[in-house]
Amino acid sequence: MAGEKIDVDAALRAAIAQVAPGTVLRDGLERILRGRTGGLVVLGHDRNVEAMASGGFSLEVEFSAQRLRELAKMDGAVICDRDATRILRAAVQLLPDPTIPTDEQGTRHRTADRVSKSSGFPVVSVSKSMNTIALYVAGRRYVLEDSGAILSRANQALATLERYKMRLDEVSGTLSALEIEDLVTVRDVCSVAQRLEMVRRISAEIADYLVELGTDGRLMSLQLDELVAGVETDRHLVVRDYLPPSTSAKKSQRSLEQALTDLDALTATDLLDLANVARAIGFAQAPDQLDQAVSPRGYRLLARVPRLPEAVLERLVSHFGGLQRLLAASIDDLQAVEGVGEARARSIREGLSRLAESSILERYV
Repeated sequence: MAGEKIDVDAALRAAIAQVAPGTVLRDGLERILRGRTGGLVVLGHDRNVEAMASGGFSLEVEFSAQRLRELAKMDGAVICDRDATRILRAAVQLLPDPTIPTDEQGTRHRTADRVSKSSGFPVVSVSKSMNTIALYVAGRRYVLEDSGAILSRANQALATLERYKMRLDEVSGTLSALEIEDLVTVRDVCSVAQRLEMVRRISAEIADYLVELGTDGRLMSLQLDELVAGVETDRHLVVRDYLPPSTSAKKSQRSLEQALTDLDALTATDLLDLANVARAIGFAQAPDQLDQAVSPRGYRLLARVPRLPEAVLERLVSHFGGLQRLLAASIDDLQAVEGVGEARARSIREGLSRLAESSILERYV
């Protein structure tokens, strides 16, 4: 396992979730912390771990918080299976390769770091003197915090997300009205793309807090889901609507992925400048680029028409080539598209008309 390529961030998130409040493992670690005995817990067992283990005794018993607490009283490490459902060995002396570099101080922490690096398994170290729980995963050390401190930061981030989401709804509504009137500029598009990216990044930060909060973050998780519902889809639709055209369908698809990647790669500071957002989407670099007029293909508006299959949506955009032609299309014009019968044509026509009316009303009333 040590030789495998590991996604460090994913491995760390999984390990944090495993020791989050509400889990049996966290309960056991908290008991060790309160007992002030210290402890070392290896979450995984294979030949590599076995080769580092000396002494102790085999158990092969079901994991429980009480058992972990009692076994930690003995001088030695506790080895569990990867899912922490069984305790395999206890009172074990771990002898990792001493040449493995580590910046840790103290025998227990140095051992935990080296065992994690050598085996690839998460290792938890409970410090008696520092009164902390440290998690070692793929060469990284993560100190678990009290839920109250995490919850405070998460609530602040959630309040920020609510404000940003409100602003996103405003600029999205403005863009919809401008699309109907065919008055969209690059600035309008980038304002929406910028806000979508901001909301997405804040929600990702809150999601990280929720992983560590475990069961303590249940209500916040529901709030987050409600706030960011549809944001990722809208992000794709905005870029698809305004991505500069390419010579082939395959190249256009690659350009969409590249534009989304470039947006994601913008730093927090770069994201504040709409010119950087414009370059990431692929608009030409010119002194007046933000004031240039652009027209949407229609993906974003058509996606809001009820019960419209993705394949039919693609054919409509391909057939009409732009939103203005779609808005001007009659029922007969819509029926000329493959897969659009009379009933669906009427549904699309009525849906687009209602969306156009509501967008204009929201802007001017």
